[in-house]
Amino acid sequence: MPTGTLLLIDDEARLRQLLAQVLELEGYVVLQAPDAYRGLALLAEHAAEVLVVLSDVKLPDGHGVELLPRFRALAPLAEVVLLTAFGTIPDGVKAMKLGAFDYLTKGDFEQQLVVVVERAAEKARLQRRVHELEKRVGQRHSFESMIGEAPALRRAQHLARQVAPTDSTVLLEGPTGAGKELFAQALHEASGRRSKPFVAVNCSAFPKDLLESELFGYKKGAFTGALTDKKGLLEEASGGTLFLDEIGELELNVQAKFLRVLEMQQFTKLGDTKPTSVNVRLVAATNRNLKQEAAEGRFRPDLYYRLSVFTILVPSLKERASDVPLLAGFFLQHFAARLAKRLPGLAPDTVAALQAYAWPGNVRELKNVLERAAILAPAGELLALEYLPEEFQTGAHPVFSTDDESLRALEARHIKRLMGDLQGSKPEVARKLGIGLTTLYRKLQEYGLEE
Repeated sequence: MPTGTLLLIDDEARLRQLLAQVLELEGYVVLQAPDAYRGLALLAEHAAEVLVVLSDVKLPDGHGVELLPRFRALAPLAEVVLLTAFGTIPDGVKAMKLGAFDYLTKGDFEQQLVVVVERAAEKARLQRRVHELEKRVGQRHSFESMIGEAPALRRAQHLARQVAPTDSTVLLEGPTGAGKELFAQALHEASGRRSKPFVAVNCSAFPKDLLESELFGYKKGAFTGALTDKKGLLEEASGGTLFLDEIGELELNVQAKFLRVLEMQQFTKLGDTKPTSVNVRLVAATNRNLKQEAAEGRFRPDLYYRLSVFTILVPSLKERASDVPLLAGFFLQHFAARLAKRLPGLAPDTVAALQAYAWPGNVRELKNVLERAAILAPAGELLALEYLPEEFQTGAHPVFSTDDESLRALEARHIKRLMGDLQGSKPEVARKLGIGLTTLYRKLQEYGLEE
């Protein structure tokens, strides 16, 4: 049986009461008002509950069609059905343009009304569910949802909040796994583009010969196998935000096309002769030193200068060691909830071991360690040190160092250990590290670990 609250506004008392009885028999709660003044007051008081407003067109103190914007302003998630004894086509057309769900002529219409009200109520319920989901997503991707109090994190958040409302290009710099995509999502949610798409692309995850067509799309016949036109990710993101992770992996010819996007908001698809226009904000991220890459000819200097209009340094977990217990506690409870297992917290020696570790994989590595531990740990007990990976228990794990070269050595050692643990499976190692295969191959070559 349908449920929910309706608001019925009609100055004809007998008809209003009859319609209310019919709708109440269908399971609705019906609020009643004899005029616009009291109807608007009731709607303001019960806006969170009312699914459908049913209003007579001719009221003693107003016209239902003219009242539509006020109904929508007070209860934007409710639907409005207008009732009239003498319907006119112009009124009906205007009502629908102003957002009315339906426009019904009075008479022997009780059964029709019940059907229309249920359709309108179902649409309102759906809108509320979508709104609630969007709100939850917005909360999950907001700056406030970021866990940590470290000064380095707070500085990055402060800068991000300042630039978020603008359309300026943002470059996020920081190590792999530090949370650059989380910052990009928070920038999008704090901007005027939040209701439009957020499209994330990991440039290192695509083979280089496919990345251009994925980003820009192509026309039918552009190459063998192009059987239809394809819309690229840039077009998918139009109106919203495009997040390019690991932008340093872009080929030089693709970089040139992106420079045109930043300068003109235009690009040319593969196989096309006419430019395609978009309206997109670009947020890019890198774990490389792009300034140095540009100086050494591996990245276009003109694109670097356009990208670095506003640069934010996303801190590594090393720079926010004081946040490790907070993050570990959050991840433990997150995975405990997914496993339907009660895990009250972390044992003191577990916390000490987690804080002593260098975390070359940053927050992503911490999350993976806690997921494994939550699976192994018995319910009802503090998470003991024995449920962390072996290197935490033996004390052989690397500790924090202020020497940059030591950090490079730690990352190399961490990759080497994973290669051994996973029998040299590069796709699996890349997944564990949270990086693309291209990035892993580059690091293996850089650290002399190809064999």
